[in-house]
Amino acid sequence: MNRVLKEILDTVIYLAVVFVLLVLFITFVAQRTDVSGSSMEYTLQDGDSLIVDKLSYRFKNPERFDIIIFEYQYGDEPCFIKRIIGLPGETVQIDTNGTIYINGEVLEEGYGAEIIQDPGRAIDPIVLGEDEYFVLGDNRNHSMDGRDYSVGNVKKSTIVGKAFVRIFPFSKFGALD
Repeated sequence: MNRVLKEILDTVIYLAVVFVLLVLFITFVAQRTDVSGSSMEYTLQDGDSLIVDKLSYRFKNPERFDIIIFEYQYGDEPCFIKRIIGLPGETVQIDTNGTIYINGEVLEEGYGAEIIQDPGRAIDPIVLGEDEYFVLGDNRNHSMDGRDYSVGNVKKSTIVGKAFVRIFPFSKFGALD
């Protein structure tokens, strides 16, 4: 009888340790998130499941073209998924032809699904602060992003992490670029 109780107690302690480690991992290291909407097409589709790295930005700054998840309440969605275009201290502008400029230089990138039709607030130069980023959705004409006054510049403190791998659908499993 004593041996059975010891085994039960050992199992309970083991499960408690696993639970605590899992909670710590989800809180500080990584989390799963689902894509909602079409603003990141064709890179990400509605319903994709991603793993978000919540740890690396504690040791290094986000980089241009990283796909990030940041806190922004829109309807039932507590976070947005967008791509970083502008970095702290840079000036971002989008002209009426849809060309993106960083510090007056044309940004060479191929993530946009189409030519930007509405530069929004970026028609005028946007100077980013020391902890601010400018983000765009890859589906440029169907994305509420940094061009919109309600989203604006994304502060580093609101960045949850970097989306780095798609885990579902299984046919598209793999690292994100």
